Amino acid sequence: MIRHAKSSWKDIDASDFERGLTKKGKKSIETIGSYLMLRGITPDIMIASCARRTQETADMLAKKLAFEGVTNYLQELYYTDTETLRQIIMMQDSDADRIFIVGHNPQVTDMANMLMDEHISKIPAMGVVAIDFDIERWSDIGHTKGEMDFFIFPKQFQYYIPNQIRAVLGKEIPLKS
Repeated sequence: MIRHAKSSWKDIDASDFERGLTKKGKKSIETIGSYLMLRGITPDIMIASCARRTQETADMLAKKLAFEGVTNYLQELYYTDTETLRQIIMMQDSDADRIFIVGHNPQVTDMANMLMDEHISKIPAMGVVAIDFDIERWSDIGHTKGEMDFFIFPKQFQYYIPNQIRAVLGKEIPLKS
């Protein structure tokens, strides 16, 4: 479960659906993408809301991870209920081991909490919750819980960015003092 990166409220004429990403949001995609790349985590399937900020997040993350598969942009993920989101996941091909869902809060937080026993109060912008399942088919998530593998978000790297991530980002990033 991935919440889209920080979005802009600058254009007061833009609808919620049309809001794009801020510079900070784009930087956070680079940071989180570097972490995922270092862990060797890439999706088999990527599904994103068709809102502009989620499309941009999914596209930039896919590029960072050199993901060459198909990203499905679904209107149904734009502020949907958790049951619809769960049904979408359950319909995915059982050959896919990893699915990235890029969406909005509160749905991504609610869905993560529904799929595991651990509780997260709120997934922040560009937060990622990785959940492992012991299942044969995605349809099995209807009657089983997964276990949290990790929960990361950009502020975890605000004061300390490991050297490996710095190297992947390709530039020195000054630490805040």
